[in-house]
Amino acid sequence: MSIQSMPTAGHEPHLRPSLGPRAAFAGVEQFAPLVGRILLSTIFLISGVMKVVGWNETEGMMASMGMPAVPLFHVGAILVELGAGLGVLLGCQARVSALVLFLFLIPTTLIFHAFWAYEGAQQQMQMINFLKNLAIMGGLALVVGFGAGPFSIDRRRK
Repeated sequence: MSIQSMPTAGHEPHLRPSLGPRAAFAGVEQFAPLVGRILLSTIFLISGVMKVVGWNETEGMMASMGMPAVPLFHVGAILVELGAGLGVLLGCQARVSALVLFLFLIPTTLIFHAFWAYEGAQQQMQMINFLKNLAIMGGLALVVGFGAGPFSIDRRRK
């Protein structure tokens, strides 16, 4: 904490304590990782559930992209999205879970959002999804690097 001089109208300056930038974000630093994990995991959890609910549609879409071994990759995607998604959400093995999702997004992004193979509005839409996945990968990289934060199963195990 530092002391700053603050002039007042018609009076001598008086001293007031300054919390500084780090103290101003103390509450945010405590809750931001939890909020980030909730937001990051939501897309994977919903996507995993939708792959189960829309089983045939998902396999049809995967086959239309020329994927081999569709049933194997379909089940694998569900397990990754739900398992690692829950790991990130709960902060349970969060670094490993985030790394798994990060690695999962590499081929997923290249196969399903190859914007360079499209034209017009479809190209723009695929580029947005490609960039969205890169942004998600950035958030996952933060979890890999810094861990789950204070409100997590990982923290309670320490």
